[in-house]
Amino acid sequence: MIQAPFCGIIGLPIAPSGRCFARALSRPLYQALRSRSVFQGPIQNVLHKLKYRRSLGLDKVLTRRLAVCVRGLDWPLELIAPLPLSRKRLKERGYNQVGLVAHPLAAMLGWRFLPRAAVHCRGPRSQVGLSAEERKENVAGMFTAKPALIRDRAVLLVDDVATTGSTLSACAQSVLTAGARSVYALTLARALPQHGMTQV
Repeated sequence: MIQAPFCGIIGLPIAPSGRCFARALSRPLYQALRSRSVFQGPIQNVLHKLKYRRSLGLDKVLTRRLAVCVRGLDWPLELIAPLPLSRKRLKERGYNQVGLVAHPLAAMLGWRFLPRAAVHCRGPRSQVGLSAEERKENVAGMFTAKPALIRDRAVLLVDDVATTGSTLSACAQSVLTAGARSVYALTLARALPQHGMTQV
């Protein structure tokens, strides 16, 4: 887990000065984001195997750990939606690795699982090597959500890794536009700021 002190909204460690520079730069559209682990060491290998090799069994271990994390947050939630893949990526991979974790997580917590509450309506260029602001622009308008499924509901978006949080914020925007009451975000891992990248 990312240790306190951290920003209550974006979930990143706060500088010794006590100021959260990322939050001051850009307020995301989700209520709060939390991550189970820092994206380094063994968790990188685990997520790579889940993402590209569909390693059975890993999803169960990750789900149990996420459930403990979520219960400790006491967020007012009703349903869980995995961040959707593009049609091309889903066809190539054959599955959404986030859904493998989000589905049993919903069952453990007694919330509704909606794998198509939000859909990927266009594919961006790769986010690799982009600045935080470029990432934000790259994913703008990338998702659309279904009002009939989420109107006036509290939604938890789940993803595998958050880097800048721009993709989660873009998806949160689509869900809020479709009428959701509130949106929270949860990831299995979080990439901490590196190489001068500002997190938003």
